[in-house]
Amino acid sequence: MRELILSGATQKAGLKKDWEQFKKGLVLSFHTKSQQIQKVIEYISPPGVCADDDPSISFTAATLRKNKLYVPTHTEILVYDLNTYQLEKYFTYPSLNDVHHVYPRNNGNLLICNTGLDMVIEASPKGVILNEWNVGRGGPWKAFDPSIDYRKVPTTKPHKHHPNFVFELEDEIWVTRCLQKDAICLTDPWKEITIGRQLIHDGVLYKNHLYFTQVDGHIIKVNAGSLQVVQDIDLTTVGSHEEKLGWCRGIKPITEDIILVGFTRIRPSSRVNEDGSREYYGQHGVLPTRIACYNIKEMALMWEKDLEPHGMNAIYSIS
Repeated sequence: MRELILSGATQKAGLKKDWEQFKKGLVLSFHTKSQQIQKVIEYISPPGVCADDDPSISFTAATLRKNKLYVPTHTEILVYDLNTYQLEKYFTYPSLNDVHHVYPRNNGNLLICNTGLDMVIEASPKGVILNEWNVGRGGPWKAFDPSIDYRKVPTTKPHKHHPNFVFELEDEIWVTRCLQKDAICLTDPWKEITIGRQLIHDGVLYKNHLYFTQVDGHIIKVNAGSLQVVQDIDLTTVGSHEEKLGWCRGIKPITEDIILVGFTRIRPSSRVNEDGSREYYGQHGVLPTRIACYNIKEMALMWEKDLEPHGMNAIYSIS
């Protein structure tokens, strides 16, 4: 029986700003054969490492490596032993804000996608910061003040680049830039992957291909050798859903033809009326937060699993 690990968050009651949405991080164990789900980790950040006023607390994109789960909150890095689901290591730095992903390198160092500062950080296995990169190619602290504790800053939006996922190709360090709709190599500035069209997440390597998600339900398959897009898979054309699929993020190739994809329920939007009142819309007629299994060769939806009955209202990664 194959076990997958889903990372995400439980939403607060009521309508909140983007940076106040979630009340706790959540990890679910999902058994693909039985489709049974078990809640294995719940987490709330301590007050000293998050904003003082109504902070958003969630797990974002995790990485599973040798039975260790590396998972960030917006301001922390946690490492769990999946044999016991016990916390083994914990790191936090004043520079962390809106962290979107953590990734253990082949050499043991950790790569931290520090989205709120448009930055990637490399830390040693003991947590010592070794490198910092601004994903806009300038100095890492060009636009920010290193004397500020950014863990206490509710949001630094609008971001210029919004990096959200880090990965390695032959020991080179890569990061996706959501707003530029690309991925760039931080260790070789001449290399990049141009995707375009829509906002992107992920960058999961399976055999010789990278799999990226786009928020509107497209899967982009890139040859890891040539760095060229080889396939654009439009999941909106698959299945019988008339509603929007949801915010597409999180992908796990099972074979070259079978992939698992995460979808988060579309959040309510708002507009300000002429009289100054705020009107919310978009809450009804949307699909729940879930994982879906697709056969991309036959372009068929094989099954879906609703995650909201288990407390997961947003999903960020499938490991």
